[in-house]
Amino acid sequence: MDFLYSQLAVVQRPLAFVATDPIDWKLYVQAFSWTVCLFESYLLLRQYPLYSKKTPPPVLANHFSADVFEKSQLYGKDKAKFSLVSGLYRQTIDSVMIHYGIYAWAWDLGGRLVAKLGYGPEYEIIQSIGFAVVLFFVSSIPTLPLSVYSTFVLEEKHGFNKTTPALFVTDLLKGWAVGFVFGAPFLSVFLWVFQWAGDRFIPWLMGFLISFQMIMVILYPTVIQPLFNKLSPLADGELRTRIEALASKLKFPLKHLYEIDGSKRSSHSNAYFFGLPWSKHIVIFDTLIKESKPEEVEAVLAHELGHWFYMHPTKLLFISQLHIFTVLALFPAFMHAPPLLRAFDFPKSVAAKPPTVIAFLLFQMILTPMEAVIGMAMNALSRKFEYEADRFACELQNMLKDEDMSDMGDRLGTALVTLHVKNLSTVWVDWLYSAYHHSHPTLTERLRALEGYKVAAASAHKKEL
Repeated sequence: MDFLYSQLAVVQRPLAFVATDPIDWKLYVQAFSWTVCLFESYLLLRQYPLYSKKTPPPVLANHFSADVFEKSQLYGKDKAKFSLVSGLYRQTIDSVMIHYGIYAWAWDLGGRLVAKLGYGPEYEIIQSIGFAVVLFFVSSIPTLPLSVYSTFVLEEKHGFNKTTPALFVTDLLKGWAVGFVFGAPFLSVFLWVFQWAGDRFIPWLMGFLISFQMIMVILYPTVIQPLFNKLSPLADGELRTRIEALASKLKFPLKHLYEIDGSKRSSHSNAYFFGLPWSKHIVIFDTLIKESKPEEVEAVLAHELGHWFYMHPTKLLFISQLHIFTVLALFPAFMHAPPLLRAFDFPKSVAAKPPTVIAFLLFQMILTPMEAVIGMAMNALSRKFEYEADRFACELQNMLKDEDMSDMGDRLGTALVTLHVKNLSTVWVDWLYSAYHHSHPTLTERLRALEGYKVAAASAHKKEL
């Protein structure tokens, strides 16, 4: 452990100036956050002309009718306009909050609110929870109109919205309640680790964070998700038989197979799995079951099982832990830095002994440009994993020695096209826009890759024969 901290000291030494030099951190955060926002706006402007194309890519010409393609283009154009305006609007709100010292005001108001409950400034964790609640509402309420417009205007216009005003309000209140019920204890333990471990918090905090992630893997589907959606056992029939047989052949530890009432809120489709390594649960949207044939849904699940087979979730978890470790390794230099808080309008009395929650929040703002670059790198890795999962589906015939799997690549391709058609997904995508925003390859990229995987799998099958 001493070796770890000696190496961390080497990393933090060049950052010692943060605790002493009066740097205009507010200007830095404003400049870089606007740079990221304007870059994202530029990407939207690169993408926008593609929504004026009159025909789909040649590989999709037989799958999109002229009417459906026109609807897809109009939906993409409307979403792009909304994203451009909402992105600039959110950035303006964030910028105003920074410029007018709203974070310092929220800390003071949080302190005054908890004082009414009998807790003074010495109760830093309780005041931090009060601060988080105030800041959440101050930042969330101005963006509520965006959610209302997205749901009841944009999605409604294009036939996807199934959410009623009453359900929208209920979901909103439930979301706030769940956020507080889980967020307040999380923040309390998070800050307590700092108080208990001091500057040697890193291994203990990482242990807590990964433990919390594992707990949420169990609690989310059993406690949280049922508050919003109904998960029912998938009905007996061809689809259930196909999925259970595939899971059995691959020795996938399937515990439960659910159908979720996604149509309650939207017409969009999806399928996913979750759970601990020894107990997995598969969830299929009712919209997917309705819109696709059982053999096509099986192909979608074969792709998802490819992620499990290649341990993609585990790899992503490891990378996320490495990312968290890197962030935490830099934080001590900002943890005891009065000039940092003074730059954001906190009074000297608060800045003299920076509250951990404030220091960490400001530190996260400073990391904005780095996180944007990391996001692009993670998208590139995610796309690589998606290609691997597609290839897995195509290779099932050889892997399982099952001739019934010989058309799995065709089935997956058909399912992907169906999902894109039903969801009116964009099929013309600018490469830079995709690199920044998309964790999945575009439909044309996946179909092109699937053709190659199918040829390779067929060739390998012939050699075996």
